[in-house]
Amino acid sequence: MSFKFFEKLSQNFIELLSDKDDYNVIIEVKNEKSFTAHSNVLKCRSPYFCKELKNIIPNENNIKTIIKTNISDEIFDIILKYIYGGIVDLENVETKFIFDLMMTANEFEIEELTKKLENHLIETKSSWLKSHFSLVYRSIFSGNNFKNLEKFCNDIVAKYPSLIFEAEDFTSLQESALVSLLKRDDLQLEEVIIWEYIIKWGIAQNSTLPVNFKEWTNENFTTLKTTLQQCLPLIRYFHIPGIDALKKIKPYKKILDEQLWDDLTQYFIAPNQPIESIILPPRTILVQELPIRTTELTNPFSTIITYEHVAEISSWIDRKSNFTSLQESALVSLLKRDDLQLEEVIIWEYIIKWGIAQNSTLPVNFKEWTNENFTTLKTTLQQCLPLIRYFHIPGIDALKKIKPYKKILDEQLWDDLTQYFIAPNQPIESIILPPRTILVQELPIRTTELTNPFSTIITYEHVAEISSWIDRKSSTYSLTSIPYEFQLILRGSINGFVPQTFWDTCHGHASTVVITKVKGTDEILGGFNPLAWDNAAATNSWGKTNDSFIFSLKNCNIQNSILSRVKIREKAIVNIGTQDQRNYGPHFGWDFFMFSSNSNFTLDNRNVCRNSSIHYEKPIRTTTTTEIFSIVDYEVFKVIKKIS
Repeated sequence: MSFKFFEKLSQNFIELLSDKDDYNVIIEVKNEKSFTAHSNVLKCRSPYFCKELKNIIPNENNIKTIIKTNISDEIFDIILKYIYGGIVDLENVETKFIFDLMMTANEFEIEELTKKLENHLIETKSSWLKSHFSLVYRSIFSGNNFKNLEKFCNDIVAKYPSLIFEAEDFTSLQESALVSLLKRDDLQLEEVIIWEYIIKWGIAQNSTLPVNFKEWTNENFTTLKTTLQQCLPLIRYFHIPGIDALKKIKPYKKILDEQLWDDLTQYFIAPNQPIESIILPPRTILVQELPIRTTELTNPFSTIITYEHVAEISSWIDRKSNFTSLQESALVSLLKRDDLQLEEVIIWEYIIKWGIAQNSTLPVNFKEWTNENFTTLKTTLQQCLPLIRYFHIPGIDALKKIKPYKKILDEQLWDDLTQYFIAPNQPIESIILPPRTILVQELPIRTTELTNPFSTIITYEHVAEISSWIDRKSSTYSLTSIPYEFQLILRGSINGFVPQTFWDTCHGHASTVVITKVKGTDEILGGFNPLAWDNAAATNSWGKTNDSFIFSLKNCNIQNSILSRVKIREKAIVNIGTQDQRNYGPHFGWDFFMFSSNSNFTLDNRNVCRNSSIHYEKPIRTTTTTEIFSIVDYEVFKVIKKIS
């Protein structure tokens, strides 16, 4: 049987710390503050002090002095009391102070306290860690002692790699941090993109490398290879498409082992032949859900592309890259589809664009076109024109888009089309093709009895509530006192769900409200941006404001609205760079944003609303633990002050 009196022992040792008679160590910290201590206690409790005191020569009074001007007196006071008494009081202490205390405990090699504080931060201060992500991430890799925090941070970076890889100071990232990320099987970046970031990082570590790549010598490649020696074995080379390997890897093949490049070349030519190099497994994609194939095609055009699904076809056309070089047979097979997911007027515009591109002699200035030019275009499009669903194009679009080219249509068709818009119930001679089928047919429930509602998602009650949030009112405006008009500038079901449409339409608009209707849950999520959206930046940039907020709105299924204001003004809004606008839509910090890998917000579950706060005060979703979702529709309104 044993009796343990640790509390009394702790108290006695803290009293010993206060004894100024027998000390033999002085520790000077920031602001010339001094602490006295006893070498035997310090050496027993801290490996750092044990090593440090051995190397210090005492003065004439046999007192050794340690200088640590990088540590505050408040921090060191707690460290010293822990060393003597094993007690740490964190009541009413800010999280940043706890983080600094952990880093200092690690510096003094006090493992027990370091681990305790590390786990305390993860378990109770995760929001702060996410809000100060860059500081945390770059601090914990200074040694090799924060394994739990490394995993906590890397779990976030693996899922949202742009936090680190697209950061302005990416190239100053510690090598150990970079290596730890490359080891992740779930890093959500294409392998060729990872390769490009690694090359960028490696070059940045060597300022003597020539800026002009054509001037590089064998010695330069050796320098880069040495710098990246820990990174290169972690690239999943055999999961990079052949065309990307030729464009991105081949220029730097001198930094690879010769056998690896030979094997890689052979693999792309004859993938089933044995090779000597190790093939690492592909990285895991977290979201693998794809739209379901809707039909078996009777006339596939396999010589051009394969039909994975209708959504991919639509977005492929919409990329506009090599569209005009598409073979006529492929284009015709697309136009025959009842489920082509594009508005008919957009299809018409693409057809005109394709037809013009086939005839280089047509005048660039449309006003200079002759009858012969129209005949040329009509002949080129003779197989395509009968497949357009003209009678399902809105009248205003027909006037703007079709009328200028009416000479390429049969005269009877234009006459019937004109009559149809004026008197749709009168008989016509032309054949009316059926409308194309929309795969996502679920529409937002109309919440008012208005014959021409301003929104298909929200009501005027919602407008009153959002307006009160904009003005920071403690109570909600009445319907008769709403000071703002919500002017619709974009609706997905009208303008389409391609992310680029948002940036093209909303560029330059300030004071906007984004509203989304979540598919399957009836949630209404949104955000207010007082700043102007900017689509001209080459890379992602932050919009700084104290006045943005995100929210969820009450409706028939959701009992209460939730408001979450920005808490980190420097990272309130993200204006997406031009290269990423094909996938990303409106972006409120990293807490709420719209995204689609298929360039259609409704066709994959890739829109994001965080379950834990990062740059805003609190999460706005309460109905699910899932952070990703698809939408039924979305709207963007410009908030305009009413004239009194």
